Amino acid sequence: MLGTFWETQLPYIRSQNERERERERERERERESKIKQRKAEMEEQAEMVGRAFVDHYYHLFDTERASLSSLYQPTSMLSFEGQKIFGVDDITSKLNQLPFDQCKHLISTIDSQPSSPTGGIVVFVSGSLQLPGEEHHLRFSQMFHLIPTPQGSFFLQNDIFRLNYG
Repeated sequence: MLGTFWETQLPYIRSQNERERERERERERERESKIKQRKAEMEEQAEMVGRAFVDHYYHLFDTERASLSSLYQPTSMLSFEGQKIFGVDDITSKLNQLPFDQCKHLISTIDSQPSSPTGGIVVFVSGSLQLPGEEHHLRFSQMFHLIPTPQGSFFLQNDIFRLNYG
C-alpha cells in the first residue's frame, strides 16, 4: 500500500519541484535583466554626464580659466605632466600660471565609465591644444574622476593631464 502511495504521489511531487525550479529560474532571469538594464542606464548616464562635463571644463579653460576653481574641492588632486598638486587653491594657481593665456582645446575622443555604485564617473579625453601663434597643435590626454555631490552635481576629485609627444 505504501508503495502505491509513493507511486501515485511521486509524479505530483516531481511536478511541484519542477515548477518551483522553473519559478526560481524565472526570478533569476528577472534579476539578471534588471541588472543589465541598470548597467545600461548607468553607462548611458556616464556618457551623458562625461560629455557635458568635458564641454563645460574646456569652455571654462579656454575662456574663463579662473572659474575652473568651482569644479574642484579641497580633497581634489591634479597630476600635470607628472607634478602632483593638491587642493582647490594650488590647482587653480597652477592652471592660471600656465605660460599661455589663450588656447583652444580640440577634442578628438571622450570615453566615460561609471566608477562606483555611488555614482562616480571616470572620463578619458584625447585631443589637441591650439596655442596662438603656434603652427602645430599639441596632442594631449586627460583623465577626470567625477564624484557626485549631495546637491546633485559633480566635483572633480582627480585630474590627470599629459601632453602626448612623438
